[in-house]
Amino acid sequence: MSMSVLETLTPSTAMQCITPNGCSLLLRVCASITLHERLRGLEACTTSLDTQETQCQSVWVARASHQQQVGQQLQVHFGCFEVSVAQHLYVTLRTIPHFCGVQLDQWHLVEAGRLSYWVDRRRKAVLVQVPRASGSPAYFVRLCLKLFTCKDAGAPVLVNASSVSRAVSLPYSQELPCLCLEGWPATPDAVRTQICPFENDTRALEMLWDTVHYHPRSQTLSWEPACPVSGQVSLCWCPGPGDSCHKLQHSSQLAHHRVQYRLVDTQPQLCLKFSTSWGSWVRCPFKRRQFPTPPTSRCTCVTGGGHSSQPANPHSRPAHFLQPQLTSKLPLPLPSW
Repeated sequence: MSMSVLETLTPSTAMQCITPNGCSLLLRVCASITLHERLRGLEACTTSLDTQETQCQSVWVARASHQQQVGQQLQVHFGCFEVSVAQHLYVTLRTIPHFCGVQLDQWHLVEAGRLSYWVDRRRKAVLVQVPRASGSPAYFVRLCLKLFTCKDAGAPVLVNASSVSRAVSLPYSQELPCLCLEGWPATPDAVRTQICPFENDTRALEMLWDTVHYHPRSQTLSWEPACPVSGQVSLCWCPGPGDSCHKLQHSSQLAHHRVQYRLVDTQPQLCLKFSTSWGSWVRCPFKRRQFPTPPTSRCTCVTGGGHSSQPANPHSRPAHFLQPQLTSKLPLPLPSW
């Protein structure tokens, strides 16, 4: 059997928290292989250089799989191995049956100064395992919003060096891409470790665009970024379900600060479009929510090819011609479709 059957071996440190006060460090082992007709399974082993203790796990390949899919790639995930902080491990991957020289091996250090965490979405909390090492000082952990600096999103928690449990539960109110976990030793000028659990989380990114507010009294539509955003916000007009939202001219604003549109009419087709480096999103705040329209509201309508100003009377205006109006700006032109 050729050595090319075993492609990659990837060990990584993880944390398992059965209860908020019961967390343990684990080693995950993943492998990438090419199926071979003589391959029956795989064996992954870890050996501690400190204690010489060896743990092994086996994964078997079904006979039907290696007969029908010879030559195809397969990702294999082994069960977790129990490990401890600062442990030096020798990780090996071999085939079953064993063939001489067909083996992958790798050294792995369970890092002593690294925070391990687990997100409990049901309880809306980040569970943190504070590293424990010989002579380690007390340790601070907190959640913060990564803006220009990291702004407190909860009080810092001190974990004493003598604490039996080094696990901490940090509650949060909202999942955001800039919500970060920060930890540092309780010593002067200590270097801080920062991890952002939701940085690449799709659900957290979606929440950025949901903070759209409408103030009926002033007829102001507003949005404010909870995290730093680079891009543009504009009004757009969506004729119906599944249709593209047509951007309205002269309505673009930078997304890195609070955005406001004044004297906005509460039309279900009127939406906000967010265009950023991550992609584009559309939010239509008037589609499902009913807002009262003040008697003084005015709109720009099209009559006989010209523009005229008329009172906002739902019985006297053609809904698909209505265009929102911005303060100190020219009336917005009609979208063309």
